[in-house]
Amino acid sequence: MDNIDNGSRAIDNGNGGSSSLVLIVDDDDSLRTGMVRLVTAEGYRAIEAKNGREAIEIVGQTPPDIILLDWMMPEMSGIEVCRTLKGNEKTRLIPIVMITALHEQEEKIKAIDAGVDDFLNKPINIPELRARVRSLLRMKRLNDLLDSADTVISALANAIEAKDKYTEGHNDRVSRYALALAKAAGVSPEEQNIVLMGGILHDVGKIGVPDRILNKNGPLDKNEFEHIRAHPDRGSTILDPLRSLIGIRDVVLYHHERYDGKGYPFGLKGDGIPLYARIIAIADSYDAMTSKRPYRDALSQEVAIQELENNAGAMWDPELVSLFIGILQNKEAAGERLQ
Repeated sequence: MDNIDNGSRAIDNGNGGSSSLVLIVDDDDSLRTGMVRLVTAEGYRAIEAKNGREAIEIVGQTPPDIILLDWMMPEMSGIEVCRTLKGNEKTRLIPIVMITALHEQEEKIKAIDAGVDDFLNKPINIPELRARVRSLLRMKRLNDLLDSADTVISALANAIEAKDKYTEGHNDRVSRYALALAKAAGVSPEEQNIVLMGGILHDVGKIGVPDRILNKNGPLDKNEFEHIRAHPDRGSTILDPLRSLIGIRDVVLYHHERYDGKGYPFGLKGDGIPLYARIIAIADSYDAMTSKRPYRDALSQEVAIQELENNAGAMWDPELVSLFIGILQNKEAAGERLQ
């Protein structure tokens, strides 16, 4: 195994017997076998792929915790594999270590652009391999914890809909309306994800509103309305410990602010309201208008559009309203509905 430097007499098993799964991708059978021996000696489980296409198939069926990926392979290079996996929402957070004999800076920059998390040069130094794998697995565990937190919060959002029989599907519809508007407004793909999740979680603070208020048949009295007005701040408090949701927290906290400064909880005005929140405010209001509520029937799309136009510049950002109405009318002209 010429490409593995046995500068260490034995591999210290210092990971506490971790059961993390390592995918080793290399078209050289002897190198792949040697890498398997190394990582299993560390206490990890190993799975092999002899080329890039096989690696992608394996990841789709059995996602590993980390991938050790050879650069130079026939059919599909390591760069192509990395670009494919990092471009997939389901696999983009799997750490990838690129193993290469190349030392050119330009080539490494290409790999970084493709999403590579780290490099190992051939011949492989065992202590370096151990350190890099452990470091990236720690990062993967942290990302998994953040992802679990997001899932818990999404479950809370679903719990809100279960409390309020009149808003079934509301969060999902708001997120889709908002995503369409965000795309039309030229929001970046990364920010589109914030808008999408913000639509799902915007009412998370309603988890603390009594069912009798959420499901009341008729107008709310002053005390009841104060319960409703408190939900943005309450939702922000719920999300506050989760650093990964900081952009979404802005949506939750500010989605009831008005463009003219007469909203709540802070009376923010115009562009002082974060863009994400201005987008969600329009999507949220449109869905509320076109959905049946305890105190009224659903409005038609035409009437809802008229309401948006009448209140653009007061309730909502006028430029975003114009974009949103354009989306609705284009869909209608094509015989479709925005849903």
